[in-house]
Amino acid sequence: MNEPAQDPAFRNPALSPAERVDDLLGRLTLDEKIGLLHQYQAPVERLGLRPFRTGTEALHGLAWHGPATVFPQAIGLASTWNPDLVRRVGEATGDEVVAFHHKDPQSVGRNVWAPVVNPLRDPRWGRNEEGYSEDPWLTGVMGTAYAGGLRGGHSVLKTAPTLKHFLGYNNETDRCVTSSGLPPRVLHEYELKAFRPAVESGAAVAVMPSYNLVNGRPAHLSPLIASHLRAWAPDDILVVSDAYAPGNLAGMQGYHKDLPEAYAHAIKAGLDSFTQDDADTATTLGHIRTALGRGLLTEADIDAAARHALSIRVRLGEFDPATPYDDITQDVVNRPEHQRLAREAARQSITLLKNDGLLPLTAPRTVAVIGPLADALFEDWYSGTLPYQVTALTGLAERCETVYHEGVDRVALRTEGGYVGASADPAGGPLHVGGERSCFDVFDWGGGAFAFRSCANGRHVAAGEDGVLVNDQPGPSGWEVRQTFRIEERPRGVVLRNISSGRYVTVADGVVRTTDDPDAASVLSVELVESGAARAAEAAAQADVAIVVLGDHPLVNGRETEDRTTLALPERQEALLKAVHAANPATVLVVSSGYPFAVTWAQEHLPAIVWSAHGGQEYGHALAAVLLGDDDPGGRLTQTWYRSAAELPDLLDYDIVASDATYLYYRGRPLYPFGHGLSYTRFAYSDLELSSADLAEGDTLTVRVTVTNAGEHVGEEVVQVYTHQRRSRVKQPLRQLRGFVKVRLAPGESRTVSVDVPVADLAFWDVTRGRFVVEDAAHKVQVGASSGDIRLCAPFRVRGERIPPRDLTSGPLDAADHDEYDGVVLCDAALDSGDAVRSSSPGSWIAFRDCDFGEGHSADGGLSACVLAVSSDEGGVVTLRLDDPLNGEVAGAVSVPPTVSRHDFVEVSTPLAGAAGVRDLYVVYESEGVTVSGLGFLMGLRP
Repeated sequence: MNEPAQDPAFRNPALSPAERVDDLLGRLTLDEKIGLLHQYQAPVERLGLRPFRTGTEALHGLAWHGPATVFPQAIGLASTWNPDLVRRVGEATGDEVVAFHHKDPQSVGRNVWAPVVNPLRDPRWGRNEEGYSEDPWLTGVMGTAYAGGLRGGHSVLKTAPTLKHFLGYNNETDRCVTSSGLPPRVLHEYELKAFRPAVESGAAVAVMPSYNLVNGRPAHLSPLIASHLRAWAPDDILVVSDAYAPGNLAGMQGYHKDLPEAYAHAIKAGLDSFTQDDADTATTLGHIRTALGRGLLTEADIDAAARHALSIRVRLGEFDPATPYDDITQDVVNRPEHQRLAREAARQSITLLKNDGLLPLTAPRTVAVIGPLADALFEDWYSGTLPYQVTALTGLAERCETVYHEGVDRVALRTEGGYVGASADPAGGPLHVGGERSCFDVFDWGGGAFAFRSCANGRHVAAGEDGVLVNDQPGPSGWEVRQTFRIEERPRGVVLRNISSGRYVTVADGVVRTTDDPDAASVLSVELVESGAARAAEAAAQADVAIVVLGDHPLVNGRETEDRTTLALPERQEALLKAVHAANPATVLVVSSGYPFAVTWAQEHLPAIVWSAHGGQEYGHALAAVLLGDDDPGGRLTQTWYRSAAELPDLLDYDIVASDATYLYYRGRPLYPFGHGLSYTRFAYSDLELSSADLAEGDTLTVRVTVTNAGEHVGEEVVQVYTHQRRSRVKQPLRQLRGFVKVRLAPGESRTVSVDVPVADLAFWDVTRGRFVVEDAAHKVQVGASSGDIRLCAPFRVRGERIPPRDLTSGPLDAADHDEYDGVVLCDAALDSGDAVRSSSPGSWIAFRDCDFGEGHSADGGLSACVLAVSSDEGGVVTLRLDDPLNGEVAGAVSVPPTVSRHDFVEVSTPLAGAAGVRDLYVVYESEGVTVSGLGFLMGLRP
């Protein structure tokens, strides 16, 4: 009698994932394994392996696949300061991903590309809305919560969350060719700190590198993928490329001479899945096969990448007879529980920035609801399709009598040949020029970007691919936003320039279209038909209170591919606000945006200001509940709001320590500090207690404080605990968030809360020894309602290490491990690993503090010479000075010869003169374009 055939081991859920992957990998041919290295993984029909697709967008709800629950943007979710709520949003999103996957498994994969854990270093970043906070620890907390919800609580993954974007990515300007300079402290204390928690906890099981370069090396080739990401992870992690980024390696980045060489390097560095050429896998896989044929890759390299891809699929339960998620159906999509969750998330994200007592509104008879965002909800690029919309107007109109005005100008555009006209057909049509006046509503989205909505049919004007202007769009939309224009002054009027194409608007044969020729642009006279500000002011004057809803359009002037250049409100929006306030001083500004605005005029003149991110489908209900006092505003800022972009460093300056950036180092007075957010009640802090005032490494400090609702409303407070190290060898943060507790208290109610701070968390990166260190030092606990509203403080001491002087005899100094610098850039020392320092101008320098030269060079020995590893296209001179880069004693100098390439380092040496004891060593670049990777010191006898 024949025994029944047994399933292969990879289909046996009783075995460990590693055993199952081993079995499956051993059954695949080399070509089948190569087929797993693309976003669209090839099926293996002989083994029953279905096609597998990476990359379903799920940043704040499932995106791009039709109506699904839309939650507040990620920055809004973080503003709740409620990790459990964020986790529940992740769980709901994961359920909806699975439901859509069951409906269409080929289009909706379960490898989700979320969350984004890039710290929000600069509020001008176009993708600010996608992240959580400028604080890396808080980013890690929220990222872990959301990813944990997405993956589910079972050993079988519900979805496979992917952290984006590794590493040092906060600019859209030239993002594929700019290099983010990350000194060691910034790398370890700021950037990596945001990624580690979700990876280390297993909440995230995949990572996507970023488009940019880091210290001169493309992030997709980063050695940190192997040395850090994979070292942190408890299981295999999948590393997926960003879209079309692999092609950049031999394209615009020019890091390799051709794609087979580039792809070989990427795979060796740890890239497992190529998101390239959409579903066309042949070209990418062909380059990988070519790399194998050249000997640039081995089958073992292919196996390593394929293993990571298969590990995710095994852990998703793809090869199991059943999973815990098989019963999830379309019924979960936008179900009532998810709608209530969306509303609660929106409510807790709403942040009260200012209140002179106008809020909450008490039984207003009439509310004027005004502004271009008053009756609109917008979808961002990574948003789902809204299943329904509750706008601010809708939410308030359900509760009280309202009057409404959009507050935008209505104009007519006249050319020499007549008026620009538009079709009244609901489907739109080409704009034309004729004798009949047609009107357009003008929307100012800031940064010089304007949109025109035709009054004839209520549709926005777009420049079609053929250049013809058509009024057929619901608003700015799409990857290429073709519905926005710049208004440029000319002597006899204005011309319009389409932002997407860069082409000018002209009239040809009576049809309005675009042209590349600026001299052929049609000069337009703009006739004001109706002033939006004036009409809005009239509406406001009739009401008890005016609610003005302003902000950004998430696809315009601050989005993927486009950074902002200013923090100001759009000019016409601010003019509208001023007009309304002049008509009715009881004006509330409601800002709906994915990033901070410098609302300095409003802060000075208005009685109340509220902010939230774009809040999803339930935004209007949540906003109305807060404005009318049903709920306390639960949000707190996770970013500093500055008064002006002038207070920020250069957008491409990633060194937050040297540039005094973020709340950690900023020394100015911000408009609103990190952690800021008001309540309708007052909270008193008392009885601050520390578990100990004297701690050692390995200990945990417990901070306890009592919080009392001293007001008359039920309210929510976020109790924030910061620390500051008072003495240090290095520049320390002015304050650093260590923990928080969100509490809801009735009037008169008190609660004692506690936050644990492991002493290990007080460590910083010691560049002298290349590791984290807890320094022997005095510290201060700061407890309060925000980083700028500290209520109680207490001192404590940590018995840690004393960082000794640099021992120059113990080994060479890496140039990148300097303490300070001026006029240099960090760059790659070699293609695969290592950093170096290149001068950008003559007189640049790097400093190594507290170098121990011993007794100096004597007849008995001592340090006799310094050997520098250098490269330069044209050669140059490097001088070693003691204690000062300009006037310090010269200890030596070297001539740098021209080298073959930037990675062709040669060693040059100089005798050391006058260097004894502990001194500061300055490496001064007398020439531009010289690179130093390291310094070594030789012992020797005087001849």
